[in-house]
Amino acid sequence: MRVNFTVNGRPQEADDVWEGESLLYVLRERLGLPGSKNACEQGECGSCTVRLDGVTVCACLVAAGQAEGCEVTTVEGLAGRAGLPDGELTPVQQAFVDAGAVQCGFCTPGLLVAADELLECDPDPSDADIREALSGNLCRCTGYEKILDAVRLAAARTGEAARP
Repeated sequence: MRVNFTVNGRPQEADDVWEGESLLYVLRERLGLPGSKNACEQGECGSCTVRLDGVTVCACLVAAGQAEGCEVTTVEGLAGRAGLPDGELTPVQQAFVDAGAVQCGFCTPGLLVAADELLECDPDPSDADIREALSGNLCRCTGYEKILDAVRLAAARTGEAARP
């Protein structure tokens, strides 16, 4: 089967996709976008989180054919979504660096995508909102406090930038 979809703002086509092939596999192996990580393959860890038509999903649980005609945003496409040039960090990405929320980095892409969606929907989230938004993403290194600090920092910076 052939799958036509938009990935990070660019039309893409994947040929010879078999029925059980995951969106994660297509993104990583066919399109060369390694940001979304392959860990549990059961939707438990969140390392493969992407946005499918604006909603966060675990790409390991989405059959590639389900993405037909959809728009997919991976961690590689966050800057483009924000209208930033390639190589420039989004506010949430910069906040993760500044708050020391990146350690081994395996969970980071999924956390960034989830935090991006949260801040787009709620630019001033409560701690409970942040915890809920990131609850599908597991991290074995940080203890989460620095991750929460990073999302708070991104929200504060975004709020400051929006004020006249």
